Amino acid sequence: MPIKLDPGAPHPLGATFDGQGVNFALFSAHATRVDLCLFDGSGTETDRITLPEYTDEIWHGYVRGLGPGQHYGYRVHGPYVPRHGHRFNRNKLLLDPYAKAYAGQLQWDDSLFGYQIGAKRGDLVKSRTDSAPFMPKCVVTGTEDAPLNNRPNRPWHETVIYEAHVKGMTALHPDLPEALRGTFGGLSHPAVIDHLVKLGVTAIELLPVHAIVNDRHLVEHGLSNYWGYNSVGFFAPAERYVSPGAGIGEFRTTVDRLHEAGIEVLLDVVYNHTAEGNELGPTLSFRGIDNATYYKLAGNKRHYHDTTGCGNTMNVAHPRVLQLVMDSLRYWVEQCGVDGFRFDLAPALARDGDDFDPSAAFLDAIGQDPVLARTKLIAEPWDVGMDGYQLGMFPPGWAEWNDQWRDGLRAYWKGDMGRLPELGRRISGSAEIFDRRGRKPWASINFVAAHDGFTLNDVVSYNEKHNEANLEDNQDGHSHNCSYNWGVEGPTDDPDILDQRDRVRRALAASLLFCHGTPMWNMGDEIGRTQLGNNNAFCQDNMISWMDWQNISERDRAFHHFVQGLAALRQQLPLLRSPKFLHGEPVAPRIKNVSWFKPDGEEQQPEHWEDPVAKCIGASFAGGGNILLMLFNADIDEIDFIFPYFGKRHLHWKLLCDTANGLIRPEDVPIATGKTTLPSSGLLLFERTER
Repeated sequence: MPIKLDPGAPHPLGATFDGQGVNFALFSAHATRVDLCLFDGSGTETDRITLPEYTDEIWHGYVRGLGPGQHYGYRVHGPYVPRHGHRFNRNKLLLDPYAKAYAGQLQWDDSLFGYQIGAKRGDLVKSRTDSAPFMPKCVVTGTEDAPLNNRPNRPWHETVIYEAHVKGMTALHPDLPEALRGTFGGLSHPAVIDHLVKLGVTAIELLPVHAIVNDRHLVEHGLSNYWGYNSVGFFAPAERYVSPGAGIGEFRTTVDRLHEAGIEVLLDVVYNHTAEGNELGPTLSFRGIDNATYYKLAGNKRHYHDTTGCGNTMNVAHPRVLQLVMDSLRYWVEQCGVDGFRFDLAPALARDGDDFDPSAAFLDAIGQDPVLARTKLIAEPWDVGMDGYQLGMFPPGWAEWNDQWRDGLRAYWKGDMGRLPELGRRISGSAEIFDRRGRKPWASINFVAAHDGFTLNDVVSYNEKHNEANLEDNQDGHSHNCSYNWGVEGPTDDPDILDQRDRVRRALAASLLFCHGTPMWNMGDEIGRTQLGNNNAFCQDNMISWMDWQNISERDRAFHHFVQGLAALRQQLPLLRSPKFLHGEPVAPRIKNVSWFKPDGEEQQPEHWEDPVAKCIGASFAGGGNILLMLFNADIDEIDFIFPYFGKRHLHWKLLCDTANGLIRPEDVPIATGKTTLPSSGLLLFERTER
């Protein structure tokens, strides 16, 4: 059948089906020609068409008679002069940055590289081999039904996040049909959703689901890029999470079902770099389309300006690259129902030049966008560039992962000296970091553990990392973990050690849900998931990383039940999730919205905070006619704590939570007054009550 080719239009970018044919539009400022390659289902190239028009740096053409399901790719002509930043190579089949689906898997071969592997001059020597047989193909998609308009629109101060991996959470779930394990469909199964609801989860944050590439060196060692921080496209979902024949509709259905349960969907997105790596990496898409535009280049343009540690940095300061990111974000919100995003290495996106700028083009663009400004926006506030640590520096409307909360609470509960000032700051929402420009406590994403690092179970079970399975001689991953094994490294049968570990993890869990800010759970921490001391399991697509739903010990079942109780308390007690920072403002005569107390019942004074051996403190939160009292003790010994006066009188207190003994709203504990005994490694939560 002869090809019927028209000029088409430069917009929208990508491959767009209109019912009669497909418009193809590809941006490249420095190309000299663009060929559209069409393939059949077996991967055989059937046609090669030179796009006939070039408008405003966009190559475009319209092919009549084509429709959804058509496989395609591009070959882009231009200079191959790495020293000038150009790496065009017509021998390389390239993925469309706007493709919404791919067919097939990338197969590693030397032909995927734009330069001749093994050449004496390295990447300066252009490769002449065809990469098409080893490349996935882009797929033209049609219009599909968008998700139902049933977004939970949960206020930030009521949000509880659960960070999860699509496969890791579903691969071993016994109630899921085999075909759904490891897929988006598995996440929407009632058994998974019920688990989240009972934990009080209001938002699930999925590790990257964009199309990714498994790094060559991992594949050669029998490993894979399990986490997925290696994107090759920003519209297409990772094929490994899609059930055969399901397409993006499976993701949309999952979003709908989570929304029906009151759970928002957040995506961890990686726009800071791509899977093409440094100058010695493969040519898969952006590098071959317009390397000098899509990437930040070094002074010597043969090399890349890398603030990500992954070989390259996307040049989002360029209008067309910024447009790509913004179009991708809006696609996932408007067409797929997503409620927000966590931005990996976010400072890398906010460096229009070399330095971080809170008014960078990317941040300003999102802030004024009528669609994206209403979503939940979370920054990982560090990258590996100069002055890369930017916690607290993102603009209003953003939340940020707070690693100081993680490290401060871990250190306090393992009994480190001089940690009371840190504890006080973290309990009250990290105001010294976030209380500016009208930001609220929810801007602090509090977490004990996340995908990157020890699990909660491993925080109380290991002193050192054990990453030998990653085949890097245990050199990868952080060595500063603020963890403590309480006597034995790793698994043990010693009941005293196990009891102490349980006490500490219950205290950490309660701290997470009782402190002001937005709490975030790490997948499986509620049932004692362990990675056997591996704190960098990015390449472990196996039992090291997966959630084991069946082999749950009695201790872990009890912990799971306790965590569900903590979640219920957070939902029932508004004082645990304050929408504003508290600084000791009066709410009644002689009663402030937050106060701090020593074990003798006297109010904590500035000099008392600096006591290096003190490990016990009380904090009261008052408002709405109620008072909560939290008592913290990280000492190895129990301590008598005298209840403070409020308004010149002693109050009566009902115990709501005892982390040392694993109690939630115990019915057989009498109303307390006068004083109480605060257990070692324990947190007690009391509520004011009448006799």
